[in-house]
Amino acid sequence: MPEELRKTALHDACIAAGAKMATFAGWSLPLHFGSQIAEHRAVRAAAGLFDVSHMAIFDLDGPGALPLLRRVLTGDVARLANEGQALYTLMLNQSAGIIDDLLAYRQGHGYRLVANAANRQAVGGWLKDRAGPDTTLTERNLAMLALQGPQALELFEDAYGAGTDRLKPFHAMTLGDWMLARTGYTGEAGLEIMLPNADAPGLWSRLVAAGAAPAGLGARDTLRLEAGLKLHGQDMDADTTPLQAGLRWTLHWQPEERDFIGREALAKQAAEGAPTQLFGLVLEGRGVLRGGQRVLTDQGEGVVTSGIFSPTLGYSIAFARLPSNASGPAEVLIRGKRQGASLVRPPFVRRGQPAFKTI
Repeated sequence: MPEELRKTALHDACIAAGAKMATFAGWSLPLHFGSQIAEHRAVRAAAGLFDVSHMAIFDLDGPGALPLLRRVLTGDVARLANEGQALYTLMLNQSAGIIDDLLAYRQGHGYRLVANAANRQAVGGWLKDRAGPDTTLTERNLAMLALQGPQALELFEDAYGAGTDRLKPFHAMTLGDWMLARTGYTGEAGLEIMLPNADAPGLWSRLVAAGAAPAGLGARDTLRLEAGLKLHGQDMDADTTPLQAGLRWTLHWQPEERDFIGREALAKQAAEGAPTQLFGLVLEGRGVLRGGQRVLTDQGEGVVTSGIFSPTLGYSIAFARLPSNASGPAEVLIRGKRQGASLVRPPFVRRGQPAFKTI
């Protein structure tokens, strides 16, 4: 029999708000609340509220936590000098393929990792297999809300009475047993709030009453792609290196003696040159770019990894994996027909305006 879908602490609240539910990584989650485009635009203009309680949260404590994370992550967590600092980083296998992309937070007595739900077992197993007796690894059962948009911080203060004005991007603070982080997946300002499951419905209700628009997975995907943010399982995977995924900037090569997993394979590929790269695509005519479509360039073929119709721009945009030397015009096969496209450097949208540069 199929495994029963997991439900978040906000499942009933989402249903009551009119959510159309969908299955993702074994969870029942809201796809939209009536209009994906309206939710997308609400985040760009004001504030939207997402249930992201399916994300995997791991806490690591003990004297072995820091050496372990310096070994398994591409970013050096030793650079997180102060409690609350956060780092976007990658976990690689020995071949430098991306097991997952994660957020690492410095906590008072250790570290917190937030991983993708689909990679919960892979990340947890990778950590468990390499943790020594001096490291305590705990998977936390917490709810997680993402409040995103230019009015998000002001709205949270109105709803909860606690200011976050002193919280810098990629920093977190605690309010009792809540963690508030200035992180997100939309390209907008906002908060990701990790809290006990019992507290989640009340906070959800207060934020919606204060003006946050409930938003689902559909808008989350269009927002992140406009912002030029990658998705594991589509734009990167365990067979794709950071050099092929446009994530070279996540690699902390110094100090040289930090031998993180995948470093040797990465150094070899950096010296030889990665065979493919992730490019941005902008469709020149009508149609919608979708994952799996063939892309033709003078330097060879590739494939769309993620594609959408951009609600902000009014035309289709995508990521595509292409030969590293690709340049100039391209064509995409859409329903058997060739359509012109431009190769660009993301992000596609910043502050509601086009931000990409043509290659």
